[in-house]
This record gives sequence, structure tokens and C-alpha cells, in this order.
Amino acid sequence: MNIQKLAIFGVGLIGGSLAKALKAAGVAEQVVGVGRSAASLERAVALGVIDIALDAREAVRDADIVVLAAPVAQTPALLQAIAPHLSGGTIVTDAGSTKCDAVAAARRVLGDAAWRFVPGHPIAGAELSGVAAAKADLYVKRRVVVCPQHDNRAQDVSRVREMWEAAGARVSEMSAEQHDRVFASVSHLPHVLSYALIAQMLDAPDAALKFDFAGGGFRDFTRIAASNPEMWRDICVANRDALLTELDGYLATLGALRTAIAAGDGAGLEAVFLRASQARTQWAKQQEK
Repeated sequence: MNIQKLAIFGVGLIGGSLAKALKAAGVAEQVVGVGRSAASLERAVALGVIDIALDAREAVRDADIVVLAAPVAQTPALLQAIAPHLSGGTIVTDAGSTKCDAVAAARRVLGDAAWRFVPGHPIAGAELSGVAAAKADLYVKRRVVVCPQHDNRAQDVSRVREMWEAAGARVSEMSAEQHDRVFASVSHLPHVLSYALIAQMLDAPDAALKFDFAGGGFRDFTRIAASNPEMWRDICVANRDALLTELDGYLATLGALRTAIAAGDGAGLEAVFLRASQARTQWAKQQEK
């Protein structure tokens, strides 16, 4: 695969790591960066993550692939900025954690040119953010989901797939709707829960004492609460319907556990814990394969 010109909007952990991976693989001849912060773009050039920083118009001019790697709430505005300047066979893809909203924005903004937009989502986030956190091996053996649309050209879907594979990722396909339901459960809800536990503790009168004695379990459960708040704010709002369904289900499970605890129902608690423990152990073994 060869990408003569790759334009990345949002040169942070996700966009920056993709740029570094494709440059390291010898796939991208020129990587152009676009962002909100001149300082961050200068840093990206200095670190060799991108070759040059340009404005949106010049960045997409004659680009083979345009990657939108900014927080999901920025997707409509970014599409508006680049839409008048797209030409030829330029492909637009994204790296956001929600897909239905991105597809809707592409259809609204690009209109008849929505065939250019091939939605994507790399499952390789981390609690650190910014271009300094970018790593060339971030996507190695990690999952990426591509959500082909009915009007995408087959060769464009293949190009997006090949791009992520060149970065070391394993690529799967599913519909945008299925994607949002799945990731509301396995990604978005866990982040909400992690943030919520920290928020609950902060409101306690003995918060300092609790934090002082917090150990490994607390550290593991709350690691993702160090993630980018702006990004997760946008994800929760964008995928609110699917997330609310998952949150309601979790609250129902918590309610059942509360009832068992209040009743001193040790057998009931153990049954739930054992079933969950076995499932978690089996999942971990599968991840090691």
C-alpha cells in the first residue's frame, strides 16, 4: 500500500500514533497535520510525527486519505471545513468512538459525496493524550472496526482497511448501529462508571482518607478516569441512546445486588460473583491467544 498524501485532523494520541505507524511502515510519503493548537502542531513537526502543518483547505488538496481524529463533537464542523475542497478520489475516514452520529453528519454535510466517508474506529485508546503520547506501535495487534456504508466504493473500504492493517491492527467490519450498541457496553459505560466512582469519593467528607488507603483494585478500576474529559463528554452525548440503555441495565443489576446485600443473601451474591468471575477469566484467556 502507498499513500502519497495523508491528512490527519487532530494530531494527538490517536492521529499521531497512526501517522508514526504509517511513516515507520513506509506507507505514507507525506503526512500533513491540522489542529486547533499551533503549539501542538509545531510540536508534532518537531517530533517527526507529521511533515508539515497546513490549514484545512491545503491539507485536503490532492490528499489520498483524510483522517478525522479529533473529538467526535468536532466531526460535523471538520466535514463542513473540508467539504468544498474535496476532489478526485479522496477518501475521508474517522477514528471516533461513535459511528451513527458521524455517518449522519457525513450525509448531511457531504450530500452526494457521502460515498467518500468510510467510518472507522481504532480500539486502542489510552488514558494519556496529546502528540507527546503518540506511539508507532499503538495499533499493533489491536482491533479496528470499519463500518462500510451502502454507497462506499469497495476499493475505498479496502484502502481504509489496508491503512489500519499497515499500522499493525486487526480490522473487523460491522454496521454503525451495531458498533454503537457494542461500544456503549464495553467502552462507554465502563468510562462513565470509572468517572462516577471518583466523583462519588470526591464528594465524601473523608475523601482524602479514602484516597490515601486506595489500593490496586481501586487503581485498576479507575485507570480510565484519567482519560480525556472532553473526548468522553462528547462520546456520552453522541451515543446517549445506546449508553442510557446500558446504564439502565447496569442500574438494575446494582439494584439486585443491593437487595441481596440488604437481605444478607450470601448465596445470591456468590452466584452473581461466580458467574461474573468465570466469564471474566474466560475472556482474559481468549485475549491472550
